[in-house]
Amino acid sequence: METTVNITRSRKAASLALAGALAITLTACSDDSDTEETTGAEETTAAEDTTDAEETTEEDSEEPTEDEGDDTAGSVDVPTPIADLGVSGTLNGSGASSQQNAQQAWRDNFSADHGVTVNYNPTGSGTGREQFIGGEVSFAGTDSILDEEEVAAAAERCGSELLELPLYISPIAVAYNLPGVDSLNLSAANIAAIFNGEITNWNDDAIVADNPDVDLPDLEIVPINRADDSGTTENFTQYIVEAAGEEAWPYETGDVWPISGTQSAEKTNGVVDLTAQTEGAITYADASQIGDLGAANVEVDGEFLEYSPEAAAAIVDGSEPTADATDYILTVDLVRDGSIADAYPVVMISYIIACTEYDDAQEAANVKGYLSYMASDEGQQAATAAGGGNAPISDDLQSRVMPAIDAIVTE
Repeated sequence: METTVNITRSRKAASLALAGALAITLTACSDDSDTEETTGAEETTAAEDTTDAEETTEEDSEEPTEDEGDDTAGSVDVPTPIADLGVSGTLNGSGASSQQNAQQAWRDNFSADHGVTVNYNPTGSGTGREQFIGGEVSFAGTDSILDEEEVAAAAERCGSELLELPLYISPIAVAYNLPGVDSLNLSAANIAAIFNGEITNWNDDAIVADNPDVDLPDLEIVPINRADDSGTTENFTQYIVEAAGEEAWPYETGDVWPISGTQSAEKTNGVVDLTAQTEGAITYADASQIGDLGAANVEVDGEFLEYSPEAAAAIVDGSEPTADATDYILTVDLVRDGSIADAYPVVMISYIIACTEYDDAQEAANVKGYLSYMASDEGQQAATAAGGGNAPISDDLQSRVMPAIDAIVTE
């Protein structure tokens, strides 16, 4: 896939101002995750035997009351309650492996409550976008926004408006395996030099200068990157360019790692596992999935800051919508240069892409219901509780996401 440093896309101008849409609820969450990613051929599949949830009771068929109508339990009412959509059967999606834990929580709860079997295959962002455009799945997760060609192809597949919604927001950890080193400071310049092979030992003077009180070992640094097309790679390399400069990282940013001959592994669990097995290794991965690995503090406004959902929220809060954002395309131009105080700059927003129209009404109803649940307070908190690592979206953003989801035509 061809990638460029600056992607320019042409879309319908926004009729609704989006500034301020991305204030994030500051919610702490656990960094630990007991859920491993599947391989590309495996799927995260809801249990088939949710017989209780599949039964339609007389109570379910009644019109919702004023107090009972909103199945999402969110702070923003969904114009069409999930119970009124007639969801049933199976729903298939694929894409960003960063969403693995969150998607498992979302599909388990949605299946139990509404009797729909949801399959989410964590194939990686690039494959997810390809499968969505090819009509192989009903929705996809992606850690990088669609470029102009992908938008056109997706719109052609849909035959309607395209949805691109920020439903998963999480810090990317710069994770390392360095026994005896519990705290590590890394500037953007040093991160760039490590991953492009200019700094090769942990006791290099440049690293020592940022860690005067740390006993750094005389040990080879082993950088590990994603081998597959990855939105995490795009977000990480964009951070390096913005924070360290193009001279420090003279490569294109994109889903594909730009340097050949490196140590690499596929998907988030692949790089985390390889790093955990390799003393002296360092990688980049969704913070919710790094397990027992250490996580470097990165330089922000002259200080070193550890990752957290709260700090990730601050960087999104300080960023603006992209120039081509619309009522249905809620994309964000993240500020990753370390200029926002108390804001962790190595952040990704993972989007859900879907159509506003589907040939099959049941497919449309299932997509609409599932996305409504994902965007709700209940869904966002469920992902956090499951170790999803996300900062739940704010009421302000939710108030823009929900009308976009409600635009999905189900009749």
